[in-house]
Amino acid sequence: MLITPLEHTTMLHRRTLLSSIAVAAVLGAASSFSLAAPAADPIKVGHFASLTGAEATFGQSTDKGIRLAVKEINAAGGINGRPVELITYDNQGKSQEAGNAVLRLITQDKVVAVLGEVASSRSLAGGQVCQEKGVPMISPSSTNPRVTKGRDYVFRVCFIDDFQAYALAKFCKDNLKFTKAAILYDQTEDYSKGLRAEFTKFYTALGGTIVSEQTYSGGDNDFSAQLTSIRATDPQIIFAPGYYTAGGNIAIQARKLGIKAPLLGGDGWDSSQLAAIGKEAIDGSYYSNHSAPDQPQMQEFIAKFRKEYGGETPDALTGLGYDAMLVLADAMKRAKSLDGPTLRDAIAATKDLKGVTGSITIDSERNTKKPIVIVQMKKGQPSWIADIANPGDLKKVLEDLKAKK
Repeated sequence: MLITPLEHTTMLHRRTLLSSIAVAAVLGAASSFSLAAPAADPIKVGHFASLTGAEATFGQSTDKGIRLAVKEINAAGGINGRPVELITYDNQGKSQEAGNAVLRLITQDKVVAVLGEVASSRSLAGGQVCQEKGVPMISPSSTNPRVTKGRDYVFRVCFIDDFQAYALAKFCKDNLKFTKAAILYDQTEDYSKGLRAEFTKFYTALGGTIVSEQTYSGGDNDFSAQLTSIRATDPQIIFAPGYYTAGGNIAIQARKLGIKAPLLGGDGWDSSQLAAIGKEAIDGSYYSNHSAPDQPQMQEFIAKFRKEYGGETPDALTGLGYDAMLVLADAMKRAKSLDGPTLRDAIAATKDLKGVTGSITIDSERNTKKPIVIVQMKKGQPSWIADIANPGDLKKVLEDLKAKK
């Protein structure tokens, strides 16, 4: 595991670390702090995240949201008079390191719960450890259904990929009136593969046609061969359900090949680096998300985040990190004790908790049902376009669509 220097931690959280900061190296680096701490012993909470690596903005954004929530919780007196101490490990964007980080948080740091990850593959690795050790875990934004399936200690505060895929397919077919789509997905990433499979089911059931399907592997930078094949099929839109690094590069290379069709992505595109990489090539493209910076209900959170972080605008992952900590704090306040089973049951009982990304109720599968936001990139900024409501039983929705054909 990467040992994160104090200087790096300070740079990442330069405005949040206003009081006590402790940086520990336990076979890796962890940043740990509690703010406005009451006199009682702290409650340790772990966070594993990609603070470095190809999707570093995911972990950095989430960690900032969690830390802002911790600061506010401690300023209000903590959890039943005890401060929260957050310990964050960098997993470098690697699934193996994610599992190692969670094991260290549980066995060496003795955290009562774990927050993380963004990427589904890393949440699957970390969730396996939490399940085995009987320690609750809340993922802020991993959308693959397998993350919580069969794991009664693992929760999430975001929507899942079957609904995300349905929303994207519905928006593409019903809102944009596009009947021909191509797909370019990462065959090595659970998130990308899951979205591709679900999108295909719903889009074709809605009457759309997949005219080309191409793959790449995580870390690839050259998509010209796949895009050349896609160009020959003349799609109206290209679905690229990967992360922002690939999305930006695909957009640039598509435009160089003369492809004018907009791109369509999932919430893995949510990063300021999408525009930094894709520049004007990404303008006009769409992606699904948990919130949009121009939504009225986000303005209060954005204002206090900007105040805390020197004018920086939070992305949706920041809000989800903040909400994950709110859910955990609410459960800890209600729980009769902070042992694993009791805290797990308190998290499972979460109902109608007001978060910055929407009202949060944990269902029987430990998931959260929320509307999806569709944004369009305009002059390098995501702009709200539509909300897609969660229809409930998606299996029945799919059956009904097939029956109408």
